[in-house]
Amino acid sequence: VRCLRTSFRRALSTCSTRAMGKTQDVVTREYTINLAKAVHGVTFKKRAPRAVSAVKKFAQKVMKTSDVRVDVKLNKHIWSKGIRNVPRRIRVSISRKRNDDEDAAEDLYSYVTVADESQGFSGLGTKVVDDV
Repeated sequence: VRCLRTSFRRALSTCSTRAMGKTQDVVTREYTINLAKAVHGVTFKKRAPRAVSAVKKFAQKVMKTSDVRVDVKLNKHIWSKGIRNVPRRIRVSISRKRNDDEDAAEDLYSYVTVADESQGFSGLGTKVVDDV
């Protein structure tokens, strides 16, 4: 059993080092975030702020950047039905971009905007968007 554990750890460490090189590139992806999970059981007056922080936390986890910036349109969309009635799901576009500021702690940041989806959320997965 111990031998399997050590080989598994080695495999994990090599996979994580390979993945670290991938996080350095600039990319844009579209995701569907289920905000109903994030605000379930939360006090009414804290639901919209909690939804915004859930979007930030999701972008931080997916893009592996600690600096996450939320677009004004996305913030307005989350708050569109008031502080209590947050949209159940939201389609967002997350872009990992280079930081132009020389004094910044990180060289990359994530920028989250609302994606235009007039149809339902059924059948939509993660999409990589080509920047032109």
